[in-house]
Amino acid sequence: MPRFTVHIRDEWVAVACRDTSNTIRWLGQEALKRYMKNKPDNGGIGSVRETRFIVRRCQGLGLLDADDTIDDVLEDNDFVELAIEGDTMSSDFIPCEPGVSNITAAYKEPDAYISLDGDSLTSTDLVNLGRGLYKIKLTPEAERKVVQSRELLDTIVKENKVVYGITTGFGNFARTVIPVSKLKELQENLVRSHSAGLGNPLSPERTRMLLALRINVLAKGYSGISLETLEAMIQAFNASCLSFVPEKGTVGASGDLAPLSHLALGLMGEGKMWSPKSGWADAKYVLEAHGLKPISLKPKEGIALINGTQMITSLGAEAVERAQAIAQQADIIAALTLEVLKGTTKAFDSDIHSLRPHPGQTEVALRFRSLLDSDHHPSEIAESHRFCERVQDAYTMRCCPQVHGIANDTIKFVQNIINTEINSATDNPMVFAERGETISGGNFHGEYPAKALDFLAIAVHELASISERRIERLCNPSLSELPAFLVNEGGLNSGFMIAHCTAASLVSENKVLCHPSSVDSLSTSAATEDHVSMGGWAARKALRIVEHVEQVLAIELLAACQGIEFLRPLRTTTPLEKVYDLVRTVVKPWIKDRFMSPDIEAVHRLLLDQKVWNVAKPYIEKYQTEYIPESRPVSPTAFSLDPPASPRKRVRHE
Repeated sequence: MPRFTVHIRDEWVAVACRDTSNTIRWLGQEALKRYMKNKPDNGGIGSVRETRFIVRRCQGLGLLDADDTIDDVLEDNDFVELAIEGDTMSSDFIPCEPGVSNITAAYKEPDAYISLDGDSLTSTDLVNLGRGLYKIKLTPEAERKVVQSRELLDTIVKENKVVYGITTGFGNFARTVIPVSKLKELQENLVRSHSAGLGNPLSPERTRMLLALRINVLAKGYSGISLETLEAMIQAFNASCLSFVPEKGTVGASGDLAPLSHLALGLMGEGKMWSPKSGWADAKYVLEAHGLKPISLKPKEGIALINGTQMITSLGAEAVERAQAIAQQADIIAALTLEVLKGTTKAFDSDIHSLRPHPGQTEVALRFRSLLDSDHHPSEIAESHRFCERVQDAYTMRCCPQVHGIANDTIKFVQNIINTEINSATDNPMVFAERGETISGGNFHGEYPAKALDFLAIAVHELASISERRIERLCNPSLSELPAFLVNEGGLNSGFMIAHCTAASLVSENKVLCHPSSVDSLSTSAATEDHVSMGGWAARKALRIVEHVEQVLAIELLAACQGIEFLRPLRTTTPLEKVYDLVRTVVKPWIKDRFMSPDIEAVHRLLLDQKVWNVAKPYIEKYQTEYIPESRPVSPTAFSLDPPASPRKRVRHE
């Protein structure tokens, strides 16, 4: 028999429907009857028939016509919300707002799988899992290790051994021995009491990443989780049944206890959960709607689910992936700005950078050479000022390889740490099945990813800092030789005046956010956990900084393309013209003032989707293999970025 779950005020009621030709009005009235049934005063509601209400789907919040038949607009196990007109009672319903998540509006269940073994997941894989591109399964070897580890745990319990977190309390209660009859209650109490986070929930994508990463860590076979519980977690992931995980509450040691507890709480059928089918609803109903059962915790499984650095690391994986993408595109945007400001390419001469052979600096200089004026990609704009009297450019253009370069090197350093952390066992105690013992340690401490993400924030911020100064040069007629604020009829039109202010405000905000959170520590758990990493905030603010960097560079790209309009009919190089054409597919030239925020957001989306990089990448790769400077001594650290010299093809350095 079809069944529907209806949210009224702060409760969920299930309504069975024998006849789906009944109307939505009937469904609402039946739900109201069930809601009122257990209320002494009928919940303050008068006659059901006289009560006016609206009904909407939980997913997408689409309103349902009261006269529509259930069969026409709903499917079995759908979730809907009933809102009583004029009702002033508060509701804890958490709307699934359009635009919050890409998979909220149009989620398609993936067909492809990623096999997890606890050793080979990458930050790129994790982000793709968050986007809903893959389901999960375990490798046979991972299953074997998990079973072997659990067998040792079961033996410890049967033999009544005293082991931390298995037969004792936690933290300051480590010396309190728990009777065998209460070991299940011990684990459940742990999860419930530690679910003390606050703030907005992580987005579905980020919760998917968090759940996938915890599954990967448990798959290593050192946590003592049972295969049954791990398989239940995988089933929840594959169905996109995602717990309500508040973003605030972790100090990053002993791991991300609060967020991981909320993650486990939903899997236990408690608290809230989200799925593409239901939106936000009570966890037990979401699981039931997908044919899943709440997990029942065995000894040690509660602490196995909540002890680790997975929130720091999963958010850090997204931050480092987005940082890498925007760093690559920052070189392209800066090259376009240099063209508009009629800068020189001499500062990118390969011989200069071979004398200071940092890999990032060398790589950035190579990208600039591949995009700017050369025999292969001549620029009419560059030719127009070839014999000008200017000797050198401002640092914001001339020093891009040095400034962008260290950002690139830092991103690679952080990515290495994050990828190591992704495949690390961070539980406590660790279960060593081969040795037949459990050992307490400190792998849960988040200092590694916390410090790395503070480094990342500082490094990637500089891409926005230098970009904002280039925007100033584009908008300032005394520096650009272009119309003030890149618009005709200045005064009547303000052009990019406030867009530059927006960039400046984001850069200033980043300066505060760049203060390292990992330099702070507050003792917790009655001084048992007396040094913590504060890595959760390091990860969250790193993501915010990366987003600001993307937005500032989106403004610079818009401004540079607008500058091109004033240099027509002259054309820049082929790859940069392709970038200009890409931008013009989503934003038209600025003829007179108009609503600007949508333009910035449209170009920001191009950067998020890496479309600017994808347009320029073929030209950069071709240059690497074909169009290179004449032979010169190459340092060991830089040799791979420029192929062996070709005597037939040379690049002009003017």
